[in-house]
Amino acid sequence: MLQTLINAFKVKDIRTKVWKMLLLLLIFRVGCYIPIPGLDSSVFSESISGNDFLTLMNSITGGSLANGTLFALGIGPYINASIIMQLLCVGIPALERLSKQGEEGQKKIAQYTRYCTILLAVIQSVGIIVNFANDSSAIETHLFFDSAFLAGFFMTVVYTAGAFLVMWLGERITDYGVGNGQSMIIFVGILATAGQAVVTKITEIPSDSDALWQLIAFVLVCAVMFFAIVYVDLSERKVPVQYAKQIKGRKMYGGQSSVIPIRISGNGVMPLIFAFSILSFPQMISGLFWPDGGFYKWWTKWMTGSSAIAGGRILYAFVLCLLIFAFSFFYAQMQFNPEDVSKSIQQNGGFIQGIRPGKATENYLKKISNRITLFGAIYLSLVAFIPALAFAWADPKGTLVNVFSTTGILIVVSVAMEFEKQLQAQMMMKNYKGFLK
Repeated sequence: MLQTLINAFKVKDIRTKVWKMLLLLLIFRVGCYIPIPGLDSSVFSESISGNDFLTLMNSITGGSLANGTLFALGIGPYINASIIMQLLCVGIPALERLSKQGEEGQKKIAQYTRYCTILLAVIQSVGIIVNFANDSSAIETHLFFDSAFLAGFFMTVVYTAGAFLVMWLGERITDYGVGNGQSMIIFVGILATAGQAVVTKITEIPSDSDALWQLIAFVLVCAVMFFAIVYVDLSERKVPVQYAKQIKGRKMYGGQSSVIPIRISGNGVMPLIFAFSILSFPQMISGLFWPDGGFYKWWTKWMTGSSAIAGGRILYAFVLCLLIFAFSFFYAQMQFNPEDVSKSIQQNGGFIQGIRPGKATENYLKKISNRITLFGAIYLSLVAFIPALAFAWADPKGTLVNVFSTTGILIVVSVAMEFEKQLQAQMMMKNYKGFLK
């Protein structure tokens, strides 16, 4: 990775793209510290603790959500809108046809995603304002002519504008930088949260003799976790495909061998995000509108990762694993369609040795995909719990527990690896251009 960065900075065009990306990311980080007038952030930061989904969203925004700043929503509304559009493109035939119409269709899908982002940003902004409204001291209404409605309207507009600005920064990073802009914003947000937690732990060293050993244990656990996740992330099943020789005119085509790579972690972190979202949504909604209700107390007791009783933690872990398995198989069907792959192989004169073309090839690929998805779901279920337990062991006080918990550690590794691949692809393209000249 380090050598790839060094080689990339030797190429002027790539170096310029990296600097542009860093400048846009700096603008994002500055926005994470711009406060909203008339808002007391300490009230909302207390409500985030104990909610796994809000904790993840807070780490993605680099702590901006807990502080209630301009970019409190971060890239979350855009990510949710993208997921919704992916699901709609599968379920609605008109959108599915539009997504297959090339560049023009993708532009329309992207425009619909922006509209959906604004809608979700407004809904989430209202949720934040309602949460603050539960405490009369959270919103300083005297700055808005003693009108709670005017204060809420102002904050909703500001938070929605902040979310739209973050989306715009992500698109500009994609256009002018290296890699996917939305992924880089999430990556920087998680690293910023980790940096803040590490700095806090370092400041505890003079007054706490155990803080240094806890920090060392945390670094060792991170190293082991990163190695294990990278090892699994690079694992894949290669299905060999042989293409028959074809004579067209006076030329002969085909006769080559290829492979279909099916990765164990091909679903990425999406099943985890879906599972945490489903489990956290009832708690978040009931906590915003009915914080003293029986449903909120029952859900907090039995269906959260911070359940007060052992039975609640076991039930939570069981339901979370079921959701991870369900979403893993669902998302695998969206990402890898054995029927389409089988038709593509047959149309290009290819075949898998020992397997008949057509339906037999489709069933064979479906069988392999289901097996790999099963192991991928088991892997994601382990990742959902082992990092949190390991970090809790390394840091009993909990300062560093939520730094790389669950999906955060997967996102950091996957984005870093994707960024390295993008740099290598850019350098390879430059080499080809130089060779052609």
